[in-house]
Amino acid sequence: METSKQGSWIQNTAGSMFSWVKQEQGGSNKEGEMYQTVTEGLQTLYTKKLLPLEETYLFHDFHSPALEPADFQSKPMVLLVGQYSTGKTTFIRYLLEQDFPGMRIGPEPTTDGFIAVMHGENEGVVPGNALVVDPKKPFRKLNAFGNSFLNRFICSQMPNQVLQSISIIDTPGILSGEKQRISRGYDFAEVLRWFGERVDRIILLFDAHKLDISDEFSEAIKAFKGQDDKIRVVLNKADQVDTQQLMRVYGALMWSLGKVINTPEVVRVYLGSFWAKPLQNTENRRLFEAESQDLFRDIQSLPRNAALRKLNDLIKRARLAKVHAYIISYLKKEMPSLFGREKKKDELIQRLPEIYTILQREHHISPGDFPNVTKMQDMLQHYDFSKFPSLKVKLIEKVDKMLASKIAVLMAMIREEEAKQPPAMVSGGAFEGSQDGPFGQGYGEGISAGADAEDWIVSRDKHRYDEIFYTLMPINGKITGVNAKKEMMNSRLPNTVLGKIWKLADCDQDGMLDDEEFALAQHLIKIKLEGYELPTELPNHLVPPSHRKNPTADALYNHVED
Repeated sequence: METSKQGSWIQNTAGSMFSWVKQEQGGSNKEGEMYQTVTEGLQTLYTKKLLPLEETYLFHDFHSPALEPADFQSKPMVLLVGQYSTGKTTFIRYLLEQDFPGMRIGPEPTTDGFIAVMHGENEGVVPGNALVVDPKKPFRKLNAFGNSFLNRFICSQMPNQVLQSISIIDTPGILSGEKQRISRGYDFAEVLRWFGERVDRIILLFDAHKLDISDEFSEAIKAFKGQDDKIRVVLNKADQVDTQQLMRVYGALMWSLGKVINTPEVVRVYLGSFWAKPLQNTENRRLFEAESQDLFRDIQSLPRNAALRKLNDLIKRARLAKVHAYIISYLKKEMPSLFGREKKKDELIQRLPEIYTILQREHHISPGDFPNVTKMQDMLQHYDFSKFPSLKVKLIEKVDKMLASKIAVLMAMIREEEAKQPPAMVSGGAFEGSQDGPFGQGYGEGISAGADAEDWIVSRDKHRYDEIFYTLMPINGKITGVNAKKEMMNSRLPNTVLGKIWKLADCDQDGMLDDEEFALAQHLIKIKLEGYELPTELPNHLVPPSHRKNPTADALYNHVED
């Protein structure tokens, strides 16, 4: 008896001790589920909470195939979509700075299939049929699109630094006309929808000379409905038109997109020439540089936001799965037990928009969470409603609990993981050295002008600033804040900006400005008026010579002035 008591005490003590160890290692919850990483947590939640609901109500037949481990563990993916000869393949070549296996570039429609450009130790091509049986790749569910698609799908593998952080999906160039849509042999829009749900960024490429959106391109863009936050637009070959034409082209593009992408927000458009050739028209060079850097920063941030994106996609999927369950179970409930099933089925399909409204009110669901009614009506034609499952409240409650509490645990874990080990940004290829050196954006301009000059850059215009300074009645070589304010207000800059300039220029913080400090203030006003940002702290190269702590530097600057 004593031995059994002692044994149970040891077991309880050990259990509590090991549970403490587990809490130290990762996120856990009351049900004893352990998540060592965010990826593992997402996978566990999907498998245990959401997947049973999806399988019960035939979600995979109606909407999207089941997710697999590779979907959670894959690197961020970028999908490129556009009409033929808009520079999709060239854009990938520009980012990687090397050719990839299977690449073909030309003015005619060259890329006739989907190419997944991914990292691999050895350079080579993996055909589609072999790709969809590889459990390490997130493409297994593409098997459903059949041989017509798989014969036009390859994975191009190569050792490249950019591909260590992201994968890029190249797509066939889209042509106008009905013939191409029929002759593909697979549902192009559905394949794009499949990729759109799984990628981190969708880039739509347009040519400055090809702004018309064909019917198939319009369908392709509509396939990304619900993924609006992932879409970016690139207006390529923008150097082939002058400034006036570029303004017209940009306006026409926004008008065309507004008719296809039905969102109240304006989609982000990047202008530029994304290939390693000289610019044909250099008058917008600074604009193109700024735009390309913005696009690079957006792509570089993908690894950092990958876990958050997967979490967001899982929440979207869970909401759709819940709504789908309500629709299917409602249709089952309305079916007669014996006679008149076909007639009732046709009636329910016709009444589907009304059923959506009933479910919205009954379960407090947002209209935006419901699937496309026309598509749903077409798909329901092929099913026997009497075989649909009834509403299983426990499955719904599991998903509700996941959304209410489990997701919050993973959100906290994402922040913890980023704090411990921030994900590496995309580097290599076109991303390498784009920020540093004399060819980095903004180098030698604005606040950084004069950083590598021997003289104090402000001294070049100081004789003009001195003339103004001495009209402001300096006392003991300094002017008061009141007198300085009158002159600085002539710039018409807001008081908040002028206040910041005053703090930067008043190096000794005595509430007055000497001739060098006043010249510095005027220089900072000039920088701001030219459209550049002000720093939070004054850079060393802008500190007036008389206020520097290094006597050697003072002597050097005084010598230069002499």
